[in-house]
Amino acid sequence: MMMDETNHDLTINSEQAGIRIVHPDATTQTRQQLPYFVGISATTTGATGISMNLVVIPPGGTAVPHFHANYETAIYLLKGRVETCYGRGLKQTKIAEAGDFIFVPPGVPHQPRNLSVDEPAYALVARNDPNEQENVVLYDPTLEGES
Repeated sequence: MMMDETNHDLTINSEQAGIRIVHPDATTQTRQQLPYFVGISATTTGATGISMNLVVIPPGGTAVPHFHANYETAIYLLKGRVETCYGRGLKQTKIAEAGDFIFVPPGVPHQPRNLSVDEPAYALVARNDPNEQENVVLYDPTLEGES
């Protein structure tokens, strides 16, 4: 196996050189009305292009319909079964179970709902936006015209 002997410029901003560990000890209520444990974000670590949080959907809980302006969302469902209504008027649905990955493109309205009335659902949520809530836009499906 040959080693690449090219000199790589390892100039690193000393302010961002260290690894950061975040220990969230309390939830934050989101615009979507779901409790979040804020993990990696611009606020907690100085991240400039990513955020990662733990969302808890209470038993029987439903998020307020919303979309994420100008950024993608990747979700890994850790525990539970979640139905997500999505698209124009929230007329389409998908059901995800623990172990499933979910991708939400920018601007797609969606509304997750925990299908269990007894157990919370837990999901790890990552976005290519370092802010936790600034680009969350609430969505009213009743304002969509029929087409």
